Amino acid sequence: MLQAPFPRPDSSKADDAASKPCKAPLRETQPHEAVATLSITGMTCAACSGRVERALNRVPGVEEATVNLATERASVRYRSDEVARLDLDQVVRDAGYEVIAVAEPANEALPLRDDAERDARVQERRALQRRLRIAAGFTLPIVLLDMGAMLVPPVHESLMTLLPVQVWRLIFFVLASVVQFGPGLRFYRTGWAAVRHGAPDMNTLVALGTSAAYGYSVVATFVPSILPPGANHVYYEASATVITLILLGTYLEALAKGRTSEAIRALLRLQPDTAHVERAGHFEEIKTADVVVGDRVRVRPGERVPVDGTVVEGRSYVDEAMLTGEPVPVEKAEGDDVVGGTVNQAGSFTLRATQVGADTVLQQIIRLVEAAQGSKPAVQALADRVVAVFVPVVLVIAAATFAVWLAVGPDPALTYALVAAVSVLIIACPCAMGLATPTAVMVGTGKAAQQGVLFRRGAALQTLTEVEVVALDKTGTLTEGRPTLTDVAMASGFEEREVLRLVAAVEARSEHPIAEALVRAAEARGLRLPRVDGFTASPGFGVSGTVDGRAVSVGADRFMAEQNLDVSAFAEEAGTLASAGKTPLYAAIDGRLAAILAVADPVKEHAPVTVRALHDLGLSVAMVTGDNEATANAIAARLGIDDVRAEVLPADKGIAVKSLQGAGYVVAFVGDGINDAPALAQADVGVAIGTGTDIAIEAADVVLMGGDLSGLVRARSLAQATLRTIRQNLFWAFAYNVVLIPVAAGVLYPFTGTLLSPVFAAAAMGLSSVFVLANALRLLRWSPTTQHRV
Repeated sequence: MLQAPFPRPDSSKADDAASKPCKAPLRETQPHEAVATLSITGMTCAACSGRVERALNRVPGVEEATVNLATERASVRYRSDEVARLDLDQVVRDAGYEVIAVAEPANEALPLRDDAERDARVQERRALQRRLRIAAGFTLPIVLLDMGAMLVPPVHESLMTLLPVQVWRLIFFVLASVVQFGPGLRFYRTGWAAVRHGAPDMNTLVALGTSAAYGYSVVATFVPSILPPGANHVYYEASATVITLILLGTYLEALAKGRTSEAIRALLRLQPDTAHVERAGHFEEIKTADVVVGDRVRVRPGERVPVDGTVVEGRSYVDEAMLTGEPVPVEKAEGDDVVGGTVNQAGSFTLRATQVGADTVLQQIIRLVEAAQGSKPAVQALADRVVAVFVPVVLVIAAATFAVWLAVGPDPALTYALVAAVSVLIIACPCAMGLATPTAVMVGTGKAAQQGVLFRRGAALQTLTEVEVVALDKTGTLTEGRPTLTDVAMASGFEEREVLRLVAAVEARSEHPIAEALVRAAEARGLRLPRVDGFTASPGFGVSGTVDGRAVSVGADRFMAEQNLDVSAFAEEAGTLASAGKTPLYAAIDGRLAAILAVADPVKEHAPVTVRALHDLGLSVAMVTGDNEATANAIAARLGIDDVRAEVLPADKGIAVKSLQGAGYVVAFVGDGINDAPALAQADVGVAIGTGTDIAIEAADVVLMGGDLSGLVRARSLAQATLRTIRQNLFWAFAYNVVLIPVAAGVLYPFTGTLLSPVFAAAAMGLSSVFVLANALRLLRWSPTTQHRV
């Protein structure tokens, strides 16, 4: 049931949201059309993914191509009669990136690729780690012996006494050369490919800036005579340090990538590999993939149901939490439908397969998650957007600087032109810009972890600040996730502890979750449960037995009616309990009505204050749950939730989120179960409860560790602080370039005779990085404000 829960925003905003390409999957293919998923390595920024996307879309026969930087995948819809699949791989390689060769699954029910992709990602991270270690190992001696020694004059004098200056320069030359053409070679390869495609990026500027510093130092080392007086300096530490720092940032990004497929892998593991299928009159174990519609499949206690089907024999309770999110297993008897991936609790039954392979509910959920995760993100990194404009501008300024000095500069004009152009490239090297976002994200996410919030994707920091609607799952998110005895009302002449002792003794023989709630309540009160004789269970009605010589019956009102017991004395209590979303039960002892008991899934301690805090922040709150409407409305009324969508199946949870997005809202979805995975992946920000399933956690952008829902408010507050820091960093990094690039280019020379030496350019570049890092570290002092302390 999908309704418009909140006042619709202005139409232009709604139209923009409805047309967002980030959440629209590729349309259904037509004859001669195919869809390929390319796994790409080497992309580092939005410019990279944009370049690959443009290259693929220019290929004749390609209908549509989208590249997702977060998942490092390209989805390409193309005409197989015009372009070959391998040609697409070559286009990506020509753009300067690599394609991981992975086998497409033979079974269309398995959308996930083989383990080759995961192995390739691991190898890529290990290779990056090796490069980082090499770069750091060769850079550290230069920094300590050159820059470090200069900061301590006695040490510098001792080193100069130990070896001549030229020898030290040769040592630094060797160390820097290893960094420049070893670990730094990746920037040349990618940067040159970007230039060839007319879209220079951060790699291009890193390559040019470090090459300028390194090349100038080589000239100063081996042919210093061609440099003007006072310009005979080396900047080996600048080139090596820039490469090392940027490799560090790239490695940290790589650690956070590549896990988007884990949710799908976890879902796939829910389907058992084998099934017990009837063949020639007896049951034999075969592969689940070989089960066909119409097969009779036996499911034993504790096993997962292999395929969707209808029970034709037997009776049991089946845990359908992966489907509905509800903690209470559902009784299944002849004629009832069961879903593949659910868990058989007790008893054995036989089903007739109705849906197999790609048609099962589990596989449909998998496709929903994969489609949402594989879609293009709506938010791009601010640094990448700035660099996309900044890099070409810097290259033009450097070229113009060289040309102007060469044309009108004093003698030797070539030398002055070279010094000025090198100064521009060194001072414009995007180290500060490269650090602006990752350092703030690193500190912010680290601080968040201390507050019980885990950001799995850095982009969620920005999107979370833009959220307008928070949609919440009920079971396990707003509630504890398991039935609990909440109320006991006694009839005249009965004592609560004695009744609970007798009731729990009988229920201890039942496998029903409600029975477990009663037993837990008795044990929590320190009651010892006596032996039960003559235990009987009436499915759907109740249980009975003899305890200490007393006849005990527990069950629904219809069970009491079977025993000719009138429950009208508890009519008022029953109505109150039902309106509160609780399940009423009745207990009879020795033929007399003894008590009414209520079992419910209690609301979490922090849920009410969290909902109020979200309202205080100006956010609307919705509930999307698979539970029945009466219970959902009762919980919503208690918590003050704005909108309720009850009895929603897993596929519809994703649709519910999508409808809110289509109305123009930025939506965060909070859930904890397998059934929440499509909605978590579809939402602009998916927030998982840390005490929930691994699948929900892997599908989410943010995890509230420990199950504390109040962490959602802290997460938003910290995300706002982090985003402010990122914007400050980007502003100052950009402002530093705006101010100092003209100085490096020589605009002050006609007035003051001052030409910025590359040594000062390198120092200014280093100071800008220190400033950005120090500003990011201020987040370590962040704490929830009074209004956000929940």
